[in-house]
Amino acid sequence: MSILRFVHAADLHLDSPFTGLREIAPQISSTLYGATFAAYENIISLCIDEKVDALLVAGDIFDSADRSLKAQLAFVGGLKRLDAVGIRSFICHGNHDPLNGWEARIDLPPSCHRFSASGEAVPVFLGDPKRAVVHGISYPQREVRESLIPRFGSVEPGPFNIGLLHANVGNNTQHDTYAPCSLSDLASSGMDYWALGHVHTREVLIAGSPTVIYPGNPQGRHPNEPGARGVYLVDVNEGKEVNAEFRPVDVVRWDAISIDISGLQTEQQLLNAIDESLAERQAASEDRSLLVRIALAGRGELHQTLARPQFLPEVLESINNNWARQHPFVWCERIADSTSPLFDRQRRLEGMDFISDLLRLYDEAKTDHGVIAEMRQLLSGLYEQGRPSPFLKGNAPTDDELRAMLTAAESLSLSELLQEEGE
Repeated sequence: MSILRFVHAADLHLDSPFTGLREIAPQISSTLYGATFAAYENIISLCIDEKVDALLVAGDIFDSADRSLKAQLAFVGGLKRLDAVGIRSFICHGNHDPLNGWEARIDLPPSCHRFSASGEAVPVFLGDPKRAVVHGISYPQREVRESLIPRFGSVEPGPFNIGLLHANVGNNTQHDTYAPCSLSDLASSGMDYWALGHVHTREVLIAGSPTVIYPGNPQGRHPNEPGARGVYLVDVNEGKEVNAEFRPVDVVRWDAISIDISGLQTEQQLLNAIDESLAERQAASEDRSLLVRIALAGRGELHQTLARPQFLPEVLESINNNWARQHPFVWCERIADSTSPLFDRQRRLEGMDFISDLLRLYDEAKTDHGVIAEMRQLLSGLYEQGRPSPFLKGNAPTDDELRAMLTAAESLSLSELLQEEGE
């Protein structure tokens, strides 16, 4: 028998723009603009449909300290829908929406509790305070560089104790080190469940006692947030055993498709391969619309065609003319070409000329973690600190994308060198 049922959400980033998009068709731009709001409405509907006791939101409700009025009205409107059917809500604020940010004077519903910067413990059931308690704390300002775990204080055994926290656990290098703490800190805290926020990729850090979960953000907003996004629906039985089930609530998904041209001989075969891949991804998308990037790789006869200046832009236009009209839609954001000319690479690798040396150098670079780390460091200034950083932040290439850049550079080099040799 369940003694508690709740939804654990985090990092709503309401009114956050999609980034990394070069251009978008007018017919789908409104869907993208409203995606974070639609995902939030799906969370509210999930709470009502599943008859939960409470919604917990672990920080970064809004995308910035100067949160938009539209985002505030939408958020409070959702909480009022929950209040109307007797569902409580517990929220804390993180680095993107600290307490000292601008806020319109809009009343939260009486069933909602927003945690202060000092930390509090609040019963889930007012008529049965010993059944479940939520302990939470909000960021007073954006920069919180010390652990917040000591501020939770001692935890009274007996109730099912939930910690609501926006923090970087275990020094996750993909996210800023706000409110850093360790898994051992959480495990020894006395909590039964840690409802975490801040890391945008869902992850169950501990499945046991305590249960420690990042639900990730409910709507991916750029290519580095691919795949299904959502929340966790959590049931707790009388023995304090936890059953946490991931539930997707996103409306648009980022996806990446790789196509090897090695077995393709004609342009029609390439177009067919692209359409088949898009159809497969659309069928597997759980009725979500898709934003995709296509990577062309391999060696083959089509390499020279792909190198023609207008060929790939026209392929991209054709894809979007066909797929953007469908429901759910598919929009191809870009096509990256890292193909190579058709030649015996293994034979050239065994040679002793300049091309052989160059191929060996590329192979070594792609497997050398030091080279990849150096590339990332060199690009970090551009993506995180340089003048273009407001437009590029959050889109820094992954290790696999850096290796793809090396492959593309190899292809360009080979095209020129082989042309000089007459191959």
